[in-house]
Amino acid sequence: MTELLLTLISAALINNLVLQWPLGVDPLLATERRQVHALGMATASLMLIVGVAGYLAYFWLLVPLELTALRLFVFLPLSVLLIAPLLKLLSRLLPKFSFDGLWPLLLGNAGVLGLTLFNAEDDKGFFHATALSLGAGLGFWLVLSLFSDLRQRTFNNDVPLPFRGLPIDLISAGLIAVAFLGFSGLIKT
Repeated sequence: MTELLLTLISAALINNLVLQWPLGVDPLLATERRQVHALGMATASLMLIVGVAGYLAYFWLLVPLELTALRLFVFLPLSVLLIAPLLKLLSRLLPKFSFDGLWPLLLGNAGVLGLTLFNAEDDKGFFHATALSLGAGLGFWLVLSLFSDLRQRTFNNDVPLPFRGLPIDLISAGLIAVAFLGFSGLIKT
């Protein structure tokens, strides 16, 4: 149980898919302020579902049939086909949030596909894959929230003209990544 909790914390803070592995940066830069938490919930849910389903498909279907070379051709349609039903389900369960227009951001999120490939690469068990998927989704949501707040603060401040827009966003993402480096000694394996 302790190992699963450490995996969850490690995936969210230390081995963050957005900051350490630059996967899922595109939705981070393209999100509007009002859709931050909707995108965070949708991405965390999608990472959990696709991560677990991809693990099961890989180790229960592809490995026994010796078709492991086709894992990318299984994981990509799996993640794409689950986006629309997930957004419909979330919009019914949480009508307060606006999930409109999130389909392209979820489709272009390389973090979901990267997570399923990480789960297929390390065979540490089903519960480890579940904890890694949930931690990666929560870590993405945390970085998305922090980055949105930092973007709002830079928007309200006097930023020099050459740094406005994407340059200050990339500098801000780098500063958040440096701040998250402080967590690297948190868990010793």
